[in-house]
Parts: sequence; structure tokens; C-alpha cells
Amino acid sequence: MDKLVIEGGRPLNGEVAISGAKNAALPILFSALLTDGPCVYHNIPYLRDILSTIELLETLGARCTFEGRTVTIDAGGMCCHEAPYDLVRKMRASILVLGPLMARLKQARVSLPGGCAIGARPINLHLRGLERMGARIELSHGYVETSVDKLRGNAIYFDVVTVTGTENLMMAATLAEGTTILRNAAREPEIIALADVLRRMGARISGDGSEEITIEGVDRLTPVETTIIPDRIEAGTFVAAAALTGGDVTVTHCDTRHLGAILHKIRLTGAVLDILPDQVRVRSEGRITSVDIKTQPYPGFPTDMQAQFMALMTVGRGLSMVSETIFENRFIHVSELQRMGADITVSGDTALVKGVPHLSAAPVMASDLRASASLVMAGLVARGQTVVNRVYHLDRGYEAMEEKFKRLGAAIWREKG
Repeated sequence: MDKLVIEGGRPLNGEVAISGAKNAALPILFSALLTDGPCVYHNIPYLRDILSTIELLETLGARCTFEGRTVTIDAGGMCCHEAPYDLVRKMRASILVLGPLMARLKQARVSLPGGCAIGARPINLHLRGLERMGARIELSHGYVETSVDKLRGNAIYFDVVTVTGTENLMMAATLAEGTTILRNAAREPEIIALADVLRRMGARISGDGSEEITIEGVDRLTPVETTIIPDRIEAGTFVAAAALTGGDVTVTHCDTRHLGAILHKIRLTGAVLDILPDQVRVRSEGRITSVDIKTQPYPGFPTDMQAQFMALMTVGRGLSMVSETIFENRFIHVSELQRMGADITVSGDTALVKGVPHLSAAPVMASDLRASASLVMAGLVARGQTVVNRVYHLDRGYEAMEEKFKRLGAAIWREKG
């Protein structure tokens, strides 16, 4: 397995361009299954999860090409309604085939994605919503088997906010008979991006970005050409890394409207931010001030930035309380940060981080995507040589992270395991 080697202690300087958002690209690519012609998507990041998505779409009968940063998908010949375990196990977002398959083919057989390192993330809310729309559902031998004569719109309330649940049911509802209302819906920019694409395909959707989304079903959707929004989590990661290491970094090709909670907390640390609509300049002159965070659904502080912000807090002045309210097992990176000298105490869903003057390099093991990013950040500021193992997690969600850090002046390189 590949690993990253980092010689810490160098301030970051320069510009870094943000790639397309993985969490927007995945549901949008799956939405191509709702049409029977070629859809073209630009600004697609070259990531392991994107390649897994294309592989799954091809298994279902879609024709796909990936050239440069453009993906073309033609699902006109889609003939299969099964998403097998060998593909779904690679990526939990594969469950997003469920809504489009039910809308287009009226049946689906999708492997249960199972748990992951940061929590179980059950799909019961997806299934309950489909049942409200008339679907018959059976769980058998590790698969969800669903069928319906005709999807019918209904009012659906989510007990807890679910991003993929909102996306799945929004896609299913586009071709359902009548009107579907999703209440307590997710409000993330990625939800709005998907709704925008679906509207361009002919869907009738309103209320996206609020807690209530209304979808009026139509008879068919048409192919679309669109560009994926910037990745707000990648942008937040580089902003935090710049504040952590000191120096002067401009993060470009981002949408700062999507970064409100992140930039607010970074500014409270004492870092100087110059914010424009599509870029943010970060200047930091050394040790920052400790700040508390609590993860919440958008527009609150994102759980996908919790680990990176904790890495920033490890060398802050004072105490920081990091509260995780979204996933139950998202402090796995704590033990690895402790190996590097971080002073962190965990109690339930809260971690108390006491800033130390400096971190010490150590070999560490990545447990999930965002934990990987936090360990790379810690390595950038630690004294000595840090080795981050199992960086295949990182390759799922960050495009060429080490190359981008290298262009900012970091001493970082990849070694084959």
C-alpha cells in the first residue's frame, strides 16, 4: 500500500486550486441513470470513488468515458438493476443507485453497504421513504430488493437529516406520479447542485437549500451537460493547513459561500483571511488560538472537517472542545495524533484538545478519508519525518493532495508500499 512521507516544519506559501466536489459529483453521475441519452459532466475530480462509480454505472449497462476532467454517461442501454456487493463494498455512496433504478426500471437489487470506520450510517430512512412512495422492499442475503408498479408522490419526513437519503428520494421522485414533499431534508450545497442538474434535465423541484423540498413528478427527463461545483471540504482542508503551518496561501477555484462555518472558526484562531467569492487568502504567523467546534448538519460546522480542525487545535494556545454530533465513531484519528504528541482526551462524543508547543513526527495509520487528511496536516507541522500509511483512503476524496502541498512548499512525497 502507498504511504506519504512528510518532513515537517515548513510554512506553506503560494496558490492552490480546488478540484470539483466529490460529494456533488457522485449523486450527479448517478442521476444520469434517469435519462436515456448522453450526459456530459465537467470538472470531475480524478478520485478512486469516481472510478468506482463509473465501474458500477458500466455494470448496470451505461456507456461511460472519462477524458481529462470530463465524464460522459449514456444510460440509454441500461439493462441491469443489480448493484453487486463487490462494487458496493468499495464505496458507500453506491446506495445512490437505488432511487434512479426505482424511478427508471421500477426495480432494484442493491447490496447493503454495511458499516464503515466512522459509523454504521444505516439506509433505513431511504427505504422508509421509498415505501411511502409505494415500493415493496425485502432484505435478503445481504441485498435490498425493491420493486414497484408505479412510484407515487407522498409526504416524507426524515427523523434525522440525511444527505444521501435526501438525494436518493429526490431522484426517485422526479419520475414519480404526483407530488413528493421531503421534510427535514438536508440543505448542503451538494443537494442544491443535484437539484439544479435535475431541473436542467426537466425535473420540477423547488425548496432545495431549505428543510422542505417539493418535487412534482414528470414523465421523462432529458440529457444534460453541466459543471461540478468546487469541493468545499478540500478548500476547508487547505485553509486549515495554511493556518496550521504559518505562511501565506491563496485557495482558488472555490465557492466561499459554501465555507461560512469553516472560515468563521478559522478566523477565530487568529489567522488573517481575505475572502472573495471564488478564493480566500490565509495568512498565519505562527501558533494560533484554540477554538471550540461542534459538528452539525449544514450550514453548521461540517463533520467532514472535524478531524482536520482537530489537527489544527493540537498546537493551539489553550483548550479546545471538539464535539461530534453526526457520526458515533469519528474520533479514530485521535490515537494517531496522540502518537505525535497531541494532548487529547475523549469522553463520549467530545474531545478535549490541549494545545502543545509542537508535534513530533511518527509513523501513523490512516483509518478513513478525513482522518488521513488530518494526519497529513499534522505531519506538515511536526518536527521530523512523518509516515502516513494506508493513504488509499486519501485517494478516495483528495485529488493529488501531496502534489498540491508540494507546490506550496511542503516536503512531501509518495512511496509505494
